[in-house]
Amino acid sequence: MESLYDNLGSALDEERSLRDDLSSIIGRLDHQHVSSLEPDFNLTKPSNSLPFQDAPSVVGMASLSRSSAEDVEAAPLYKDVEMHLPVKRQNRLLRNVRHKILNVYKRLFSIYVAANLIALVVVLCQSNSASLSSASNFSIPISTNVLVAALSRTEYVVNMLFATAMWFPQTAPLRLRCAVAKVYEYGGVHSGAGFSAALWVIAFTIQMTRAFLSEESFASSILVFTYFLFFFLLAISMSAHPSFRRMQHNSFEAIHRFAAWTSVALYWVLIMLISSSLHQQAGVSFAHVLITSPSFWILCVLSFLIVLPWLRLRKVNARPEYLSKHAIRLHFDYTKIGPCQGLRISTRPLLEWHSFATIPSASSKDFSILVSNAGDWTKANIQSPALKYWVKGIPVTGFLRAVQLFRKVVIVTTGSGIGPCLSGLIYARQAGAPLQCRLLWSTRDAEPTYGREVVEEVLRADPRAIVLNTKSGSPRPDLVALTYQLYIESGAEAVFVISNPKLTYKVKYGMESRGVPAYGPIFDS
Repeated sequence: MESLYDNLGSALDEERSLRDDLSSIIGRLDHQHVSSLEPDFNLTKPSNSLPFQDAPSVVGMASLSRSSAEDVEAAPLYKDVEMHLPVKRQNRLLRNVRHKILNVYKRLFSIYVAANLIALVVVLCQSNSASLSSASNFSIPISTNVLVAALSRTEYVVNMLFATAMWFPQTAPLRLRCAVAKVYEYGGVHSGAGFSAALWVIAFTIQMTRAFLSEESFASSILVFTYFLFFFLLAISMSAHPSFRRMQHNSFEAIHRFAAWTSVALYWVLIMLISSSLHQQAGVSFAHVLITSPSFWILCVLSFLIVLPWLRLRKVNARPEYLSKHAIRLHFDYTKIGPCQGLRISTRPLLEWHSFATIPSASSKDFSILVSNAGDWTKANIQSPALKYWVKGIPVTGFLRAVQLFRKVVIVTTGSGIGPCLSGLIYARQAGAPLQCRLLWSTRDAEPTYGREVVEEVLRADPRAIVLNTKSGSPRPDLVALTYQLYIESGAEAVFVISNPKLTYKVKYGMESRGVPAYGPIFDS
């Protein structure tokens, strides 16, 4: 990561020279109010109810359609952008290791797991005896890792992490702010702690089996619950693999929730059984063994963290606003929402929860969420929205909150990703917010799909927003090239991307490999 920031200075020097080369292109762009993003495209101003003619700084509320060869020659902007897109830095192997294999999320995961592996080897080397007392020492790192995994997903901890990161002013060195903006990749600690807990459980199970075979007084019930705990934690770890989450997300949620609860219950029983056996062997009271065990107190905190969000479970009123067959907007007013925060709602609280970014109202405490057709649940709620939804816990801060660390940013999104972007854009235009945002939104039929109000909010936040109408059957524009052009034109310090995983990784990698600080959500839940 350090080399990325070392190269950032030279990248900025290159960008200054590119500004002069692109100035004529940008001038032509502002003059025409349209843009040609593919050699086969002719971009024209749409004829709809929105008064785009009253917003002369709109760069491209564009309608994509096939054009003739003459039209292509008359609008060579995309070719110019492609020509000025700099080559990627370093060789391919180093780029992939740096930005894909060992991104911040995976670095945190690797460091955490490596530390646990070292500790595990040390403990195994010191555990010479196959006894219950020796095996029970493995319960402490198990409970500790499970606690860390739970803490790193607790709304209060996540909000505190972002609040702490926002203490860094925009006057701080850019390299420092770019590093702090990676705070949203804290999920590497969560997955690392979960994986480490599984490793300790394997060692714990082996040690318990050895103790059972060597001690005649060893209670068989302890071994039975140990193996139950082993299989449940193994199921949690295996179901958390990214490929399984993508293909069977509902199954992943069910396994993660119910298997985790069951594992904590099994662990409570196991701690009680072990304490009971140890107090008989040591000749001390059961209560003394229990309260002097670190695992007991760690389990107390862990159980509280599990129960805490459910203490705030309630059903709240919702006002559905039908936008199209593809999207609906749900309005709530039960609490005040901060900038760039998300909300989980459900119609079946024990079975499934769905997270959405909130869009705060600029004039009141009302807020809304944008629900687009992305699966069975969202499709059903678009067709037949409920008037009440279950919510639990508190709103949690999302990764786009990191825009506050920069003076100027470019936000790139596609489709319903405009929902979370609007929160950041509204924050950026609030009085006293020293932040400038430029928006690039690629979607199909923006106003018919998401409504007039959403499009107007976009234009209020960035009157020069580039909104691409990607009609069905049309080739897609090169968002990497266009993002880089917008980054150079606006003099931005960073790029934020919200789209599907494939496009998010593509644009993010396309920017980072050229020395541009870029950020995108981590799809780990």
